[in-house]
Amino acid sequence: MKLYIKYMVSNRCKLAVRDELKKLGLHFIMVDLGVVEIMENITPEKRQLLKTGLIDAGFELMDDKRAILIEKIKNIIVQMVHHTEEPIKINFSDYLSEKLDHNYTYLANLFSEVQGTTIEQFIISHKIERMKELMIYDELNITEIAWKMGYSSVAHLSSQFKKVTGLSPSHFKQLKDKRRNPIEEIGE
Repeated sequence: MKLYIKYMVSNRCKLAVRDELKKLGLHFIMVDLGVVEIMENITPEKRQLLKTGLIDAGFELMDDKRAILIEKIKNIIVQMVHHTEEPIKINFSDYLSEKLDHNYTYLANLFSEVQGTTIEQFIISHKIERMKELMIYDELNITEIAWKMGYSSVAHLSSQFKKVTGLSPSHFKQLKDKRRNPIEEIGE
């Protein structure tokens, strides 16, 4: 049985959800960003206990099909931007359509309607946050970051970074108090 969980955005989230499942004696086959597959069917009582435990841990068990689809879109974007080491070389619209087996126009309209922002803006927000992280770690220069994040040039990266943050990448690197946002708060 598959369960869909909102606000799972990192490996720590996966561990926390695993702990909640174990507390209830539920056996999981797979725990991934936004989705859990358990071996048994869950009783309404256990479902409520799980729902309460997840809320206490900062998550939400989802029942609504549209909310589940929105969460799947978010999780695919988070996975691609924050948890993939390979450079981003894909067309997100084609990738989302293929992964979710839905027309991109439908996905984009649903996302905009429910989230109040576009998929493109959500992706840009996450890419900017990932760039901040890479700049803070100081392991890659701006050219390498642009390549890794799938930008056509450093100028394009710099322009988008400044548009979103108000700072140039080099100015951001010079700041002593580099502000980053938790993944689950990006694009909200």
